[in-house]
Formats: sequence, structure tokens, C-alpha cells
Amino acid sequence: MEPKKPIQALKDPSWVEAMHDELIQFKLLNVWTLVDLPRGTLVAQGHTQEEGIDYDEVFATVARINAIRLFLAYASYKDFVVHQMDVKSVFLYEKIEEEVYVCQPHGFEDLDFPDKVYKVEKALYGLHQAPRAWYETLSTYLLDNGFHKGQIDKTLFIQRHKDDILIVQVYVDDIIFGSTKKKLSIQFEKLMHDKFQISSMGELSFFLGLQVQQKSNGIFISQHKYVAEILKKFDFAIVKTASTPMDPNKALIKDEEAEDGDVHVYRSMIGSLMYLTASRIFKYLKGQPRLGLWYPKDSPFDLKAFSDSDYAGASLDRKSTTGGVMDPKSNA
Repeated sequence: MEPKKPIQALKDPSWVEAMHDELIQFKLLNVWTLVDLPRGTLVAQGHTQEEGIDYDEVFATVARINAIRLFLAYASYKDFVVHQMDVKSVFLYEKIEEEVYVCQPHGFEDLDFPDKVYKVEKALYGLHQAPRAWYETLSTYLLDNGFHKGQIDKTLFIQRHKDDILIVQVYVDDIIFGSTKKKLSIQFEKLMHDKFQISSMGELSFFLGLQVQQKSNGIFISQHKYVAEILKKFDFAIVKTASTPMDPNKALIKDEEAEDGDVHVYRSMIGSLMYLTASRIFKYLKGQPRLGLWYPKDSPFDLKAFSDSDYAGASLDRKSTTGGVMDPKSNA
């Protein structure tokens, strides 16, 4: 089981070894310098976050998943294989402009200078500055090598070669890519190897909680592993299943006799559901864990939009609800 707190990690020899290796890399790459904390300066410290909804992160991840779905639908339409790579030491390339200090890692303090702090010289994983520094490095490199950015999605990079196209989607240190010409994908891997330390992971099969099956006649994406995890987490692993997410003929009403639920568990549930490709309710998920999206290769690449509204339908406050979704033509 993954350690949740430093005191647990320090009892795990593999974690301690990994931490030593990481600190050695920081020293070799001059990531930070041990200094006295300037008077009046704040220092970043580790913290434990209570379980709940980080709406900014949730919505950002949902947006990324939608971008990946569009990427895969296009790959199926153009009949090419999507590959994946990740970049090692991704945030250790560029200096940061801001003045940032962090505490020495718990259990790994310098015995001679236990009260000093680290002044961060280069972008460090976990800092808000880190993704920006990495993205600027990668973006500049790709633009200098003949790519251009997507007009809407700035993490999408495109390179055209007459009738062929190479597309690259970046999510922090994970990169997926594919081309209508296999040679271009091979050239892109070499291009990345020339500049960065990367691990080639072969054909894409798992990304951002999505299971991806690339078949000869199309691409199928689902989230059955994630569904299993959240069903277990919220004690729905053994439950009577539901055939639909919600009974369309039964209005929601407040149960005056029921006890109040745990607000933290509720928030965690909602946050978990928002990560699904479609928001489906737990009992329905139990019965349909492998439901997904199928992009057949002979299907046209048409963008479909669906919306639904319920005006003044809430039983307690008469509020209206509305929602919509857009997706390339697919079959569930």
C-alpha cells in the first residue's frame, strides 16, 4: 500500500532508497541550495489535504480527458496508431524567476545544518512554477522544429508533411503522439531523445484513467478499472445494480427522516464521478463497468452536440437544470 504520510514512507526501504536517489539527482543538477531563510520570508512546507473536491483540478482533468477523446477519435478516423512516452526529470531544466524556499525533507535533514532551508534554483516538481517552466521549454523546442500549436488547445502540437500529419498531445511529462506516416512518429521519438531523457512506452493503452484498446477496426476507450476503484472506495462493490443512472419518472425529493450524510464523503463521491467520461451513478456503474466509447475506423469524423434541460424541475426550490456534451460521432 502506498504510504500516506512521511512517517509511513520512512519505514519503507524502497521509498527511502528512491528518496536518496532523487536527492542525489537534485544535488548533481543544482536544483536547490541550502541557505538560511531570509527574515520575513515564507517557506513552502508539506501538508495533508482533506478529502474533498478541488474543482479547478477536477475541471482541468475533465477538459484534458475530453481533449484525449477527440485526439483518439481523430486517430481512428485517420487510421494511425497512437504511441506514448514520458519525460524523465521533467522539471529540472529551466531556472525559475521567483524566489522560492522549501523545508528540508522530513527524515533527510542535513545533520550539520538542520535549521536551514533549500532555496530552489530550478523548477521543482510540485511547485506551481514547474509546469509552466517545462511547457515553455518543450513548446519552444517543438516550435523551433517545425510544429505549430493548436488554435484552441495549446498543449496540442501539429506538424504537416504534404498529405501527412503528425500530432502530439502533452500532459505535463506524459506525451501521446501519432502520425498518418509511421516514419514521422519514429522521427519524433528521435527528436525528443536528442533533447530530453524520455522513456518510450509503446502503443497507448492507459492514459489519465482511460483504458485504450487500439484495434484493427477502431479504438475503444473505457474506465472500468477506475469504476472498480471508486465502487470499492465508497462501499458499492456489493450492491443491487440499476439499469439507468436515474429513474426518469421519479422526482428527487428530500428525505426528512434520513440522517445527514458525511459532507466530506459526498464531496469525494462527486469529485470521483466528475472524472468519468460521463457522470453515471454508482449503482448504474456497478452494472455497466465496461461501458465506453467506440470509434470505428469507417465512421465519419463528425462533431455531435447533445443538450437537455429541465425547467423549474427541482422539487424543493424549483431551480432549473441544463447540460450538454459534444463529442465526435461514436457508438457506446
